[in-house]
Order: sequence, then C-alpha cells, then structure tokens
Amino acid sequence: MAALSGYDSTGAFPSQEKRDCNGETGSAVMRKSRDSPELAAADLFPQRAAALGSADRLREAVERCWRPMSRGPLRPEQLGSLVDCLLHNFKRRAGGGGPGTRGAKADGPLSGGGLLECGGCREPLADPVTLRCGHTWCRRCLQRGPRCPLCGEATEARPLRSNVILGHLMAKWFPAKAHRTRHKVRPEEQLAECRFPQELSMLQRLELKPNDVALQSFRAESYAGLQLFREAIEDMEAVCSRMPAWPEGYFRKARMLYTMGLVDEAVQSFFQCLALDEDFTPAKVEVEKMPNVPKTADGELVCLSRTQSVQLLHRVEKLVGLKRVSSAALLSRQEKVLMKRKLSFNDQEIMETGGGKSKHQKQDTEQLFHLSSSERTITKDLVDASDFECSLCMRLFLEPITTPCGHTFCKGCLERSLDHSPLCPLCKDSLKEYLENRKYAVTYLLEEVIAKYLSEELCERQKVHNEETAELSNLTKNVPIFVCTMAYPTVPCPLHVFEPRYRLMIRRCIETGTKQFGMCISEPQNGFTDYGCMLHIRNIHFLPDGRSVVDTVGGNCFKVLERGQKDGYYIANIEYLKDVKVSGEELAKLMDLHDKVYAQACNWFQNLKSRFHSQILQHFGPMPERDADIQGPPNGPAWCWWLLAVLPVDPRYQLSVLSMTSLKNRLIKIQNILTYFSSARDQSK
Repeated sequence: MAALSGYDSTGAFPSQEKRDCNGETGSAVMRKSRDSPELAAADLFPQRAAALGSADRLREAVERCWRPMSRGPLRPEQLGSLVDCLLHNFKRRAGGGGPGTRGAKADGPLSGGGLLECGGCREPLADPVTLRCGHTWCRRCLQRGPRCPLCGEATEARPLRSNVILGHLMAKWFPAKAHRTRHKVRPEEQLAECRFPQELSMLQRLELKPNDVALQSFRAESYAGLQLFREAIEDMEAVCSRMPAWPEGYFRKARMLYTMGLVDEAVQSFFQCLALDEDFTPAKVEVEKMPNVPKTADGELVCLSRTQSVQLLHRVEKLVGLKRVSSAALLSRQEKVLMKRKLSFNDQEIMETGGGKSKHQKQDTEQLFHLSSSERTITKDLVDASDFECSLCMRLFLEPITTPCGHTFCKGCLERSLDHSPLCPLCKDSLKEYLENRKYAVTYLLEEVIAKYLSEELCERQKVHNEETAELSNLTKNVPIFVCTMAYPTVPCPLHVFEPRYRLMIRRCIETGTKQFGMCISEPQNGFTDYGCMLHIRNIHFLPDGRSVVDTVGGNCFKVLERGQKDGYYIANIEYLKDVKVSGEELAKLMDLHDKVYAQACNWFQNLKSRFHSQILQHFGPMPERDADIQGPPNGPAWCWWLLAVLPVDPRYQLSVLSMTSLKNRLIKIQNILTYFSSARDQSK
C-alpha cells in the first residue's frame, strides 16, 4: 500500500482529480459551493440523509429530506442513495439483525452482542454511563458533547458516574472485553500527556485484536505524535473501514490529515464525521477554525459530494455483508457513463485484481464478525437473577431507575426512599432533582436485558405487582385513611402533605387510578374515629423539597368496620352510608322542614360580618343552591354539608351529624345550631 500518508477519505491520491457524477472535479465542486452556496445546498440535505440512514438514524434521515423539498422537487438521483439505504435497513431489521433484537431462543447460547452494544461506537459497552433520559452509552462516546446522542437531552452538570449494575454485568459476561477496557484508560492519559513511545509500548503488550478499534485509534494517534504518518493513516483507514458508522473515527482521521498539512482531505473527513453526527461538537469547532470552508445559505457546513456519500454507504453495506439494491436505474445513460469515468485509479485497481485487496478485506471483515460473535456469546449459566435485584426491596427490578450517582433501584422503591430523605440510599449523594421535577426515566437497556434473559421471572414479578395494585384499588377493603381533619361530602378540603407515610399513600392513590382515600379525625383509643368521608384528589402541586399541596373534594360518608395499618399509614374496611328515603306525608313534612332551615341558614350567612363573610367565600366558595330532589344525593343536599363545614362547631358535634343516615335528624341538628348562634348574636347586641 504505497504512499498511504497521502490517501484521502475515499481511498484516492490527493494529487489526482476526483470527479463527481456530473463530471466535475472535487476542487471544482468546492469552488462552486463557495461561489454559490444555494446550489450546493440543493445536494447537501439528501447527502446527509443518506449518511444518517447508514447509521441507522432513519427518522432523522427522512426529516433531512423535507427541507429541500419545500424549495422544489428533488431529482431522482438525489434520492437514490437514501432509498437504497432505507431498503438496506429494512432488510437488516426484517432478518432480525438489528441491535437490541429481542426474542432469543431459550436453548443454547444467547447472543448479547447487539443488545449490549453502545449506540455510538457499536462496541460492547465500555464503562457504561446511564443519562437521566434513560439512555446508556460508553463514557468515551459521551465526551464529544453535553447532550444525549439519541434524544438530545442535556446531560448532568455533575461528573458522570458509571452504571454499577451494567458495569458488573459487562465484567461478568465479557471479562476479556472488560479487561481490555480497563487498560484503555491509561492510554488515554498517556496520549493527553504526549507520552507517545510509552503509549506504543503499552499497546504492543496488550496484543490488539482486530475488533479493538478504540485501541487501534490510540495507536494511530501515537504514530502521528511521533511523525510516523504512514503507519498512523494505515491504522485509521482500518478503523474507519471496520466502523464506517463511527463519527469519532473520521474525526480522529481528520485531525491527523490536518496535522500532515492535507487540509482539503481533513475537511472532507470532518464532513464525513458531521454527516453521521451533525451534533459532533469537536468536529464543528475544528471546521469553523478553518478558513474558506463552504457553507449553505442557512449557515450550515457544506458536507460530502453525492459520490463520496455513496462511497460511505457502500462501506457500511460491505461491512454488514448484505447485497445493495442498485440505484443505477434512476440515472440517465449519460450519468451512468460519467459515473463509470469518475472511478479513481485505486477503485479500478481493486476491480481489476478481483481476488487481491478486496478479497483480503472481505476475509478480514468476516474474521472481525466471527471474533465479535464468539466474544459476545452469553450462556444461560451466566444469567443470574440476583444480579438484577433491587437493593431496597430485594426483588427483581421493576421499572429500573439509574440515579446520577450510578446506582439503580425500582421506581417505586426510589420514590419511597425519597419520601424519607433526598439522598441516595447507598452512597448518600444528593437526589434533590427528582423531588424538584418528578421525572423518572426508566433505564431502557437494563429493562430490555431483563425482558430478554429473565422473561419468566419478569412475568412473575409483574404478576405480583399487579396483584398488589389491584389490592390497593379496592374502595371498600384496605382503604387508605388520612387521619387529620373533618371532611364533608361535596366540600373542598385542601391538604398540605409532608409526612413520608402520607406521601406514599397519596402516590399510590394516583398510581392505582382511584384517586380516593378516606379522611377521619383522630381518636386516642382506636387511632381514628368510626365515621369519615371519602376524598377525591382533583390536583396535586409538588414542592421542590418533596412536600405537596393536594386539592381534594369530599365524596361519600362511610362507617369503619375494621382497622389496620400498611407501610406506616392506616387502612380500613368500610361501608358507605346512604340516607334513608321517605315518601308520602313524611316527605311533605321533610320538604317543609328543609325549606325553613335553608332560609334560616341564608339569613345567618348574610348577617355575618363582612370579614368573616369574605373569608368563608375565599375558602369554601358560595353557599350551594337548593337541590331539586333533596333525596337524590346519597348523603343529602350539598348546602347542609357546606354549612356544617363553615359553622364554628366542635368536631365531635360535627361527627355526630356526619354519622346520621336520616336527613330529617340532620336538618334538626343544623336548625339547633343556627338557633343557638342567632340567640347568641341577639344577646350580644
């Protein structure tokens, strides 16, 4: 391989003029894009779309094509590569070859390569770090920018901690890979200190394997630091050939080319990096420093030519080993001739030799996948359910949440722990952000691993959880009881919740969907009274320290049949109270009594001092109107309960009214109270 230090990203010598599909040289295309950025932009977006599609980022690829279509129709040849790439990915997924594919057979070895691969470097997770969005990456892949490469959510301001559970799994399931990963930290440190001879000596002792692309890239940088550019480019060409969808490989290659003074080739490699990951911040910074770099009318960097984009896709397809669906049918006869003429000397040499370099490359690629497959095979005896147990409940993870400090807990267990303290249960790091935003993102990778390798245990765990949830959903048995104040049907009852036991109780009421609990007042002997009122949760406002303000309204009255406790709060078996209905002459007398008491209540409210009057309106609202059917509501007219709530009466007396099932007796009680207050007011005058 002669004069490798002069090779560019497409495999051609920089001294040769490369022509695109329109017969123009590469330098002519660059000049054209500088002079007319709008024309260059017409081809830019389909090129990026094809590159994004090759990296399995299909949604972004399709979205990338919409922008130029808004300016006018695209030519068929502009979409050829993207269509091919979409078909390629469809075939790969249909064949079950995509990363993270579920449904592995229970018998024999289990393939864990795709599922436990980093989405950035496509290697087994090295020093896995789980972000607060729930996605997991290698630590090195997260050093390129402050955002998640998949969803774009900003990473933590604090230093990133390794995922303890996934790190343990990688060390147990792939010990050889974990050993090599531990040795990668020291080469990075030596590179940063420019200790290149020591770096090369260390890498030689590690006995690099064909799939150690990260270590190979370190060796390439060491060669470059020692001015051994030919060896450096050889290594980086091999890295980019084995990992054509790895943006960092092209970034490192570009830096070497720039150090060698090959600015144009370096720019093209930077653009290849940005075509795969347009948010690769280090590449953007380096390109923006370079003078005369072409940009589009929108201020975006002009990326690869269509020919170079197609070549990049070809490299991805050759590595995967699938037959590419040709887009030649979309080109005119003249364009086909130009495409044939544009082949570089190197490309022709490969085609003519046939069994030479191209055969060697194929064998090298097959060897790479064989090694990767054998190293990433997980046998059943390696899978132990105890490796996936929550340290709080000692059961299999259910909705695993990984904290910024790297520890993982069930979502429910973490919430219960935070009810008592805003610190991690294991390392005591602060977790106040969970109390502030109430956002818990499940660790997707860990959830998929459990679903794939422990499907039976997960089904059993989910079954137990569903049974517990169904038990909590019962509104007559084991009903949660909040022991605090008097509550009445239809009357608002705002609550300030700060005790850990009641935080848990309110959260369970929300999660089960009932959004109801009982309210009783305290009683020294039994803990709470024999009668109470159900409350319906209408809204919750969480405070940054974990407390909450709960807006509730009264429901039905109930009688306690049996008491108990669960996780610190009271529960009870209850029966609901309903007023006894009357008819005939008794109903007529009841109606007459109702109208008299209602009029008496309105008179009392109107004659209150303005200060008390406004306070009642602010807290309880206006007095309800009379019901058309006074026996319609199960616990009588709403105005009775509103009046009972605003009257300054001893809670024991109010409780005696709450326990009644006779509307007549309730009206008489209220009438007696109003008469007492009216006489007291007259005496004060």
